[in-house]
Formats: sequence, structure tokens, C-alpha cells
Amino acid sequence: MDATLDCLVEFGYAGTTTSRVSERAGVTRGAQLHHFGSRPVLVSAAVRHLAARRSAEAIEEAGRIADAADPLSAMFDLLWDLHDGPLFTAAVELWVAGRSDPELGAEVITFERIVNQSVVAALAGALPAGAEVDRRLPDFVYTAMDALRGIKIAAFVDADSLRARRRWDRACDVLRRGADPAMFTWLGAAAD
Repeated sequence: MDATLDCLVEFGYAGTTTSRVSERAGVTRGAQLHHFGSRPVLVSAAVRHLAARRSAEAIEEAGRIADAADPLSAMFDLLWDLHDGPLFTAAVELWVAGRSDPELGAEVITFERIVNQSVVAALAGALPAGAEVDRRLPDFVYTAMDALRGIKIAAFVDADSLRARRRWDRACDVLRRGADPAMFTWLGAAAD
């Protein structure tokens, strides 16, 4: 599965062939075909693997929010980190391929729902003990992720490697100013 994700990142969806994945994984073509009889079966398994890895990453990293001096900034930094690397790049390759492949698109919708719910659950679970989660928090997080994903996708073709981070920092300022402070009562003064 990791070889498939590596190929998605390096060669894109179109360049991720079963032969290339077999070679990258260091297995024979016959062994690969025994486990994954076709490219759609291989990619479908990779989608589920990617969802599990992205969800686990969110859960593992979310704990740093509760201990932060500014938990809202820590949440924004966590979102950045979750979208900054090869797992997000592989996800984007699958999103784009799923646009014209209805079967893959259905798989991607399922895995994105799992990942998004895992991110929100991890963030809510990282709140300080006794903190109540405002019902609007998921919408706030989804909006932040939508903005970040647009920024990160635009960065794929931008020669200025630091521009995406500057744009994200600006978006975080706007999100912070536009949020209802009552949503973040658990933050205390850090939300102001």
C-alpha cells in the first residue's frame, strides 16, 4: 500500500500502474496480482489505507492542542501539518481521478468522510478535560480545511514555496476574527 501511495505522489494517478507499484514494492508482478488482481482493486485498497493513515495521523497529533498556550493557533497548525506532505498529495491525486471515474469517486467520498470525521473527532477529543464542544465547531473546522486545501492545491504550481504558508496564516487571522467567541469558551483569553 505504501508503494502505491508513493507512486501516486511521484507519478500521479495516471502514472501509477500495477507494474510500477510492484517494482516499487519489490514484489513480483505475480505476487502483486495475487493480492490485487487489477489496478482498480489495488487503488481501492490504497484509498482505504490512505484513509486509515490520515485518520491515525490526526488522532496522534491532536493531543498537542490541549497543552498549547494558544489552542486555536495550535489547531490551525495541526491542520496545516495534516495537509502538508505526501499523504495529502496522494489524496489530491485520488480526488482528481475520482472526478472522471465514478467507482473511484465513490471510494474517495467514503474515505474523505472518514478522514474529515476523524480530524474533527480528534480535535474535539483534544480539548481540555471538561470542555464542552460547541456544535458549530465541526463546521468551523471543515471551513478551515476547505480554505487550507484550496491554498495547498494552488501551491502545487506555485514557484514560491513559502506563499502557501503566508496565505494560510492570513486565512487563520480571518477565521479567528470571524468566529463567534462563544464557540471557543474552552480557550479563555486565547480566542480573543
